[in-house]
Amino acid sequence: MIEHELIIDGASCASCVSKIEKALLSVSGVHSAEMNFAQRTVQVKTNVDVTTLIQAVEKAGYNAKVSTSGSEEEALDEKEQADWQYYKKLMRDMTLALVLGVPLMIYSLVVGEMTVNTDTERLVWLIIGLLTLGVMVFAGKHFYNGAWNSFKNHSANMDTLIALGTGTAWLYSMVVVFAPEIVPLMARHVYFEATAMIIGLINLGLALEVKARGKTSEAIKRLIGLQAKTARVIRDDKDIDIPIEDVLLNDLIRVRPGERISVDGDVVEGHTSIDESMLTGEPMPVEKSKGGQVVAGTINKSGSIVFKATRVGKDTALAQIINMVKRAQNSKPPIGRLADVISAYFVPVVMIIAVLSALVWLNFGPSPAIAYAMVSATTVLIIACPCALGLATPMSVMVGVGKAAEAGVLIRNGEALQTASKITTMVLDKTGTITEGAPKVTDIIVAGSQTEDEILLLVASLEAGSEHPLAMAIVESAADKGISPKKVTDFASLSGMGVEATLQNKKLLFGNEKLMKQQGIAIDKFVDKAQQLAAEAKTPMYFAVDAELAAVIAVADPIKSDSIEAIKRLQNNGIRVVMLTGDNRMTAHAVAGKVGITDFVAEVMPEDKAKKVAEYQANGEIVGMTGDGINDAPALAHANVGFAIGTGTDVAIESADITLMRGSLHGLADAIAVSKATLTNIKQNLFGAFIYNIAGVPFAAGVLYPFFGLLLSPVIAGAAMAFSSLTVVTNANRLRFFKAKEH
Repeated sequence: MIEHELIIDGASCASCVSKIEKALLSVSGVHSAEMNFAQRTVQVKTNVDVTTLIQAVEKAGYNAKVSTSGSEEEALDEKEQADWQYYKKLMRDMTLALVLGVPLMIYSLVVGEMTVNTDTERLVWLIIGLLTLGVMVFAGKHFYNGAWNSFKNHSANMDTLIALGTGTAWLYSMVVVFAPEIVPLMARHVYFEATAMIIGLINLGLALEVKARGKTSEAIKRLIGLQAKTARVIRDDKDIDIPIEDVLLNDLIRVRPGERISVDGDVVEGHTSIDESMLTGEPMPVEKSKGGQVVAGTINKSGSIVFKATRVGKDTALAQIINMVKRAQNSKPPIGRLADVISAYFVPVVMIIAVLSALVWLNFGPSPAIAYAMVSATTVLIIACPCALGLATPMSVMVGVGKAAEAGVLIRNGEALQTASKITTMVLDKTGTITEGAPKVTDIIVAGSQTEDEILLLVASLEAGSEHPLAMAIVESAADKGISPKKVTDFASLSGMGVEATLQNKKLLFGNEKLMKQQGIAIDKFVDKAQQLAAEAKTPMYFAVDAELAAVIAVADPIKSDSIEAIKRLQNNGIRVVMLTGDNRMTAHAVAGKVGITDFVAEVMPEDKAKKVAEYQANGEIVGMTGDGINDAPALAHANVGFAIGTGTDVAIESADITLMRGSLHGLADAIAVSKATLTNIKQNLFGAFIYNIAGVPFAAGVLYPFFGLLLSPVIAGAAMAFSSLTVVTNANRLRFFKAKEH
């Protein structure tokens, strides 16, 4: 399955979005098609070649092309350049239309009626009519082309409404000029100024929208700006600077103080501190020495290091982050899909209302009825253009996802962005989520004849191949004492209980109380001591040799410095916080007590975490699940929104909807705050667009005329419609200044 990004030309409103997506989805082999109306791009997952996709879009009445740029930065530059050219064209078209429209408008306001009663007036208005035709051809051509393409495809869009409105006004005016005698004396009024002004004002609105929506790409620009352009590679014992595109896996790269890390890698020489704030949001530099991992885009602060490239090109963490942010910005939350569906029906309904309005005026309106009918129908068509509706959701999503990325929160899709705002229960894993996930051995209580060092040797040998944080703590503790693990045989992991293996013909068992009882090993004399250790938030584990208890080993995993404050933030927002852990109940109780959690479930098997999430969901809760390990992956996938700690495993991150690039749980509250702010912004935009269209149509149809003698001018309708889009874009850009409160 390949993912293509098509750049769309000719899409003018939300109803175009559904037509383009339907056209692509109708192609056999297309798995998904999601269009971002704000960016005028569509992401297509398919097995079909791109030429077929372009043909499908063109058949639907629109133009499409594939970006010819190689890198992400070049693609963005290409799009910005195209937007700038489009902006200049729209401003030129606006100027051309308003140069004619504004003087005509002033004339109508100062001099009065623009009527045709004499031959001189006919000649003057004929010239002005031809000039207006020139405006329609040169400044409004894209509206009429779009309307014609839609007509050929048996559909209607914003261009249809504009073309019908302005075209009707111009045609009526030309009839008055050429054959005034067939029109009642009172109806010999021309509306050339309406046609020119509407085209000018809508072009102005589109131009301002193009300029404003460019700001929504700032998050992507900043991320792309983090990429280094070159890398200093060591080849043949020489340092040479090469473009990062030429860096190969396993290349050795030297980085000096103040330089940016070019690709992901493992440090093989030197010691330094790295500023990772641009990726994680964490302000404090992180110490790196031999064996440490460095990430592309971060900045080397102090020392000089050499690292081996482990991920290059599109495989680097930064490249994947950029791709994830782009995909999320292109995705639609459920509320956005609703807007697309409604707008698809909205245009035909408006056309029917315009016709009905004209018929009412023709049959029941005052003289000149034909003029009033034409004005009301034109005004209805213009004021109801749903372009603001199409912008309402994607603009907010683009800014919201970008804002979250700046805080080190990566949102995978629009659905997660919307659902996160509704979370009622947040389930937290303990190890590596609430705690540091880098525990230390604190106690070794010997139960047999072996010394502490002998026990450490056996247990470290048993756990040497494991990546579990508790196992690593024991191996590190042994290493600190200069003890080197030996090779074991018959190693087996006993899910949720511990591990077993054979060393020098001795059967070794290491795990929890459940494992000991299952194997029939007597531990009664040490249960109280183990419980006492657990009450101190330490994790006691039992070690047995040849079916006899040899020691109780306690490991403590320190609580992250900001976990308490972050959990309090969630609770202050009315979210119930639950801790799920595979640890024993005493340890879980101690940790929960320290961080202020009253609901916790201990000794949970990996497969049972997803079941617990399902239980909460069955009780009507909207559940967020936060974890960092492979054993959390099923629960992360099952939750309404899965949050992965970015410092955790790739499996957890792939299973999650939202990734927290730093280890802090403050990222949870930040993600939820951004989600709520974005959803509120979307609702404001949708409310404004819907209310504007729904409320504007009756006034345009002339509902006020019988009571107050007021009939809305098509020019005012055109100005209002154009600036409604600008209002939506401006409101969405307010999100750029949003800052989550840490309390």
